Amino acid sequence: MPRLTSLPPKTSTCPTPAAAGGVARARGTPANPQKFAVTVKPSAIEGQGAFAAEAIPARRKIGEIRGESVSVREARRRARGQDRIMIVEVSETRAIDATRSGDPLRYTNHSCQPNATLRIRQGRVELYAMRDIAAGEELCANYGESHHEGRLTCRCGAPGCIGRL
Repeated sequence: MPRLTSLPPKTSTCPTPAAAGGVARARGTPANPQKFAVTVKPSAIEGQGAFAAEAIPARRKIGEIRGESVSVREARRRARGQDRIMIVEVSETRAIDATRSGDPLRYTNHSCQPNATLRIRQGRVELYAMRDIAAGEELCANYGESHHEGRLTCRCGAPGCIGRL
C-alpha cells in the first residue's frame, strides 16, 4: 500500500505563484486540486481514512478525487468481486478509478451523517465541506447508491445509520 503524507496547505490565491514567492509550475501542468491539507491514517469506520490536517471552513472545496478515466462498463468489471473499491461514476458512460491514485481524498469513507459531500462537475469528483471541519476530524461523505446494492453492512456508527450500503 502506498505511503501517503500530508499535502501542503493552500499557499496562495495569487494567479502567478512565482510572483508571490511560490514555486512556478511548468506550462501545461495541472494545478494541485487539493485545497486543504489532508492526511491518511487508520479509520474507526473502515480501513484507512482521509483526515483534515487543518481546519476546513463550511462550504469550501476540500479537493478532488483523481484517477484513471474509464468506461462505466470497465469500472463495473473492475469492481466485481472487490470488497474495497475507489471508483466513482461521473456520468452514464464514464467513471473515475482512483485505485492507483496518490490523492488522499480517495480514502474518504462513507457516513450516514457526513461532514462533506461529493459533487461531480465537468467529469471531476470534487469534495466540499458541508460544515466547519476541525483539524484531525475524519472526512466522510454519503456514498448514496453503490455497487454493493445494500449487501454491505454500513460501519459508520452514526446516530440514525441506515445500516447498509
